[in-house]
Amino acid sequence: MENQILELQYAIDTFYFLVMGALVMWMAAGFSMLEAGLVRSKNTAEILTKNIGLFAIACTMYMVYGYDLMYGGGVLLNGISGEGETYSNASDFYFQVVFVATAMSIVSGAVAERMKLFTFFVFAVIFTVFIYPLEGSWTWGGQDVFGLFNLGDFGFYDFAGSGIVHMAGASAALAGVLILGPRKGKYDKEGNSKPMLGANLPLATLGTFILWMGWFGFNGGSVLAMASKESADAVAMVFVNTNAAAAGGVIAALLIAKAWFGKADLTMALNGALAGLVAITAGPDTPSALAATLIGSVGGIIVVFSIVILDRKLKIDDPVGAISVHGVVGLWGLLAVPLTNSDVGFAGQLIGAATIFVWVFGASLALWFALKAIMGIRVSSDEEDVGVDISECGMEAYPEFVTK
Repeated sequence: MENQILELQYAIDTFYFLVMGALVMWMAAGFSMLEAGLVRSKNTAEILTKNIGLFAIACTMYMVYGYDLMYGGGVLLNGISGEGETYSNASDFYFQVVFVATAMSIVSGAVAERMKLFTFFVFAVIFTVFIYPLEGSWTWGGQDVFGLFNLGDFGFYDFAGSGIVHMAGASAALAGVLILGPRKGKYDKEGNSKPMLGANLPLATLGTFILWMGWFGFNGGSVLAMASKESADAVAMVFVNTNAAAAGGVIAALLIAKAWFGKADLTMALNGALAGLVAITAGPDTPSALAATLIGSVGGIIVVFSIVILDRKLKIDDPVGAISVHGVVGLWGLLAVPLTNSDVGFAGQLIGAATIFVWVFGASLALWFALKAIMGIRVSSDEEDVGVDISECGMEAYPEFVTK
C-alpha cells in the first residue's frame, strides 16, 4: 500500500511538472506576440522568426550541454530517462529547458529592428549552452562561483528566477543594446527621443495576457511538487500571489502614466503587468496576497520611471522595454524577498544580484564585441529603412500595409 501511494505521488508530481512546463513553453507565444505588436510592421516577420528560432536553439543547446553544466547529468550522452526522488528526471529537464528559452526571449525584443538575424542566433547558441547555465549552476545548481565562494553561504534566495532568469536575460540584452546602438532616427540631433510606435497593440495585449497565464507555470511549477497537502497549499498561494502582483503592477503603472503623461498609456499598462510578475517571481511563496499586490505595484511604478529614464536620459533604445521590465524590476524582485521572508537578508540578495549581473553582462559584452568583429551585428542603413523583414527573411508580415 505504501509503495502504491509513493508511486501515485511520483506520477502526480511528474505530471504537474510537465503541465507547468507546457505553460512556461506557452510564454514563447506571449513573447512573440508582445514583441510583434511593439515593433513596426516592416520588422514583424523577422521578430517572429527570431522568437521561434531562439526557442528551438535554446531547447537543443541546453540538451547538448547546458543542463549538464547547470546541474550535472550528461543529458546528451547518458539520456534523461530514469527516476528522480519524487518525479521523473525527464520532467525536470523539460521544465528547466523552457526557462532557458524565456531568458533568451528577453534579449530578442531589446535588440529588435536593427540586428542581423543570424548574429542573434549565434549569440543564442552561446548564451543557452554556456552563459546562462554557468550562472544557473552557481544559483539553483548550488556550485561555487569559479571555486571562490558559494552564494548559498550568503543566503541568496530566488524562488523562480527574478534574478536567475529575468535579470540575467536583461543583462545580456543591455550588453547587446550598448554595442548595437539605437535605431536609425530614434534620436534627433539634439538627442531628443522620437517615438517609434508599435504596429499592433491588440497583438501586444494578447501577448501580455499569454505571458500572464504562462507565469502561473513559471512560479507555480517552481514549488516542484503537488502530491501532498502542504505542496498543494503552497502551489495555490503562489498562484494567488502571482496573479495579485500582476494586477498591482497594472494599476500602479496606469496611475503613474495618468499622473505623468495625462493619459492612460496602454504600453505602460502592459509593461506594468509584466513588471508585477517579474517582481513577485523571486519570492511568491511567502507574502500575503496584499503584500504580493504591493510588491507588484512597486514594480509597476519602477518600470514606468525606468523606461523613460533609459530612453530619454541614458539614450538606451529598447523597443519593448525589456531591460526595464526584466532587469531593473528583476533587481527589485530580489530585494523584495526579505520584506516577507525573515530567513533572507538584503546583503545576500545584493551579492547574488551582483554576481549574476557581472557575469552575464560581462560575458555577453565580450561575445557581442566578438560577433561584431567576426560577422557584424547590425544591418545596413538601407536595410533598416526598408525593414529587416525583407533583408533578413525575404517576406513581409503585413504586405498590404507596408509602404514601399
